[in-house]
Amino acid sequence: MTAIPIQLAPAASESLDLPGPDTLVLLNREVRPDADLARLSRFADDRWDLSPGIFEATAKTHGLNFTLIPARLRPAARHYFWQLLNFTGARVVKHSTPERPAVRSVALAFASFRHFMTWLDSQGVGAFPDISEELLDRYLASFTDDEVDLARQYRLVGEVRRLWFYRHTMPSAMRMPDAPPWDGEESSVLLGKVKPQRENRRKRIPELTMQQLLMWSLRLVEDFADDIITAHGECLKLHMTDPRYRHEHGLPPRSRIPRSADRKLAAYLEELRATGGALPGITNPDGTRRIHWMHVGRILDSYGTFDTTDHTRHEAAAKGVPIDDDAYLRAPVTGQLDGRPWREQPVRFREARDLARHLSTACFIVIAYLSGGRPGEVLNLERGCVTHQPDTGLWLLQGKFFKNAVDVNGNKIPDGLVRRDPWVVIEAVADAVAVLERLHPHQLLFPVWLEQGRQDRRGTKRPGQARTDDTLTLDIKRFITWVNQQCQARGRNDGIPTEGLGSPTSSRFRRTLAWFIRRRPRGLVAAAIQYGHLHTRMLQGYAGTYESGFPDECAFEDWLYRVEILAEDEEALRNGEHVSGPAADAYHQRVNAATRQFAGHVLTSERQAHDLLGNPLLQIFHGQGMTCVLDPAQAACQLQGTADDPVVTPDIDDCRPRCRNIARTDRDIEHVRAQRDDLQKVTADQLAPPIRYARERHELQRLDRIVNEHERDTHE
Repeated sequence: MTAIPIQLAPAASESLDLPGPDTLVLLNREVRPDADLARLSRFADDRWDLSPGIFEATAKTHGLNFTLIPARLRPAARHYFWQLLNFTGARVVKHSTPERPAVRSVALAFASFRHFMTWLDSQGVGAFPDISEELLDRYLASFTDDEVDLARQYRLVGEVRRLWFYRHTMPSAMRMPDAPPWDGEESSVLLGKVKPQRENRRKRIPELTMQQLLMWSLRLVEDFADDIITAHGECLKLHMTDPRYRHEHGLPPRSRIPRSADRKLAAYLEELRATGGALPGITNPDGTRRIHWMHVGRILDSYGTFDTTDHTRHEAAAKGVPIDDDAYLRAPVTGQLDGRPWREQPVRFREARDLARHLSTACFIVIAYLSGGRPGEVLNLERGCVTHQPDTGLWLLQGKFFKNAVDVNGNKIPDGLVRRDPWVVIEAVADAVAVLERLHPHQLLFPVWLEQGRQDRRGTKRPGQARTDDTLTLDIKRFITWVNQQCQARGRNDGIPTEGLGSPTSSRFRRTLAWFIRRRPRGLVAAAIQYGHLHTRMLQGYAGTYESGFPDECAFEDWLYRVEILAEDEEALRNGEHVSGPAADAYHQRVNAATRQFAGHVLTSERQAHDLLGNPLLQIFHGQGMTCVLDPAQAACQLQGTADDPVVTPDIDDCRPRCRNIARTDRDIEHVRAQRDDLQKVTADQLAPPIRYARERHELQRLDRIVNEHERDTHE
């Protein structure tokens, strides 16, 4: 989508700084190419529609309702927000990088501004020049009285400051006094507390829930998609016989041939008798069945003929033809589940569109989760976004990003930017994109409606044509419910657990993926996709770049994991655990020092986690029967990570027995003893091949030495 700037000269009585009644609200903003320029909001309007200036396909309706502002403050409020939207001079707000805020940010600021205006009106203040220092102190005190949470207090204070910073863009009679609010004191001083930094508070999706959710999503994409797409296409074709449907979708009415319906019915009944088919039916509450004449009309492209006339003659003609318990589509069931058809009956007419929606949701889960992309970026993907590089075998997923998409002046680029580096994904993601491209004809992969031409019957002005995060959350809930209903009906025990799930928002996928990569690197995902393989693929491309933010998600999970292990190590040492090996002294020193430094440490950002991971005190890695106290200069294994990356890790799977970084705790020795016991059973077999016996005997002697040295050190 290409943005179009509004090029309209102001009226003679106007200027760019002081708008007149008919001045466009989005005068100096780019608007969507599908916006109706004649209906754009004007300065004197009580309600400003800001949606034409928001380009994300997931965008909701945003606007400003000035009737909510006290009448005597309303004119000044209009001027202030018009300047927020259109002022293009030098930076006016302290600590701000952009010259002007994004349109959506302006809309979100309205609530804090309205709070201040309502409070001013309650204090008898009707003009900005009358805002005194004493008045501002009382406003600050009102936060405590109303028990406003700290994050909102910062927003309220910040909005007052911004109003003051913009005073020189306002008419002289509408300016706040020149003295800065609260003598220019920082918010942390005024409120007595530091503003809570952004933390990754999104809860991970529980492990088993995510496994099953992904498994069933992949099943729909890989095994059931053909059947669902075929059924959905047949369903839409039958819907097109309905005159109301054709009118709603802008299709021309069908011409009717007199008495053709009777001829079509006769031919249809003859076909059913010849093939042993059944008429579409409706099951009555008492279990009896009757012919679904409306669906017969759909099949025969004679909608409204059979369901609105006397059925006596038609039922007599259909005598002897069996009646189904429902109206089934003719689309075949070819998909397999555990070696059997995934459905016992064809798809019902009334469930085809729901199945298509579930398939679309499953595709989103596969793409969003296995790419590590932000939900908004995935929802803005368009047809043709996947390419394959035969020489490297890589699948590339290209799209736009909107977060941090700014111009040279730091202003938000409303149309977003195409990623410099695409996502590098696995083939399952490419398959999901291909399924969506077959499922519907839209340019966006995740449109609001799958049916072409369908309009939202609520008449919403929402500019975005893609599904939103909110609708995705609802769709994921419905998908989980549908899967569990299918499992229950078929006596299966592999449904999707919902205990502890909460709201399955798509923003939780990235955090969950980072957790799996860190905590389950050798575990299997559904359909034998390994997280280790996925991690390698992703970090070869887009997801590994810092503009994606995903490495910081992984770093955050890595930090949490290492701190948890550190706490376990410190407790074990405190309870008398013994440590042996060449790196035993370094292990003691790092655990004790790290406990003092990081106990109770709170992260303020995921990027900070990445930086902290480079701390030498945290370079302790537990493996199978050994612990690596990493010193890169002494490492005998092939290190993972680049030389300039502080987060270098050892290859635990390639640990060399003579490495000087090895330490062994009592917990490691328990694992070594278990290995030794298993080998003793193997070497006790006198019939074992000589080469194998010698190899296993040598390994048994090595494990014996490790255990004996550890026990000897323990008693010394």
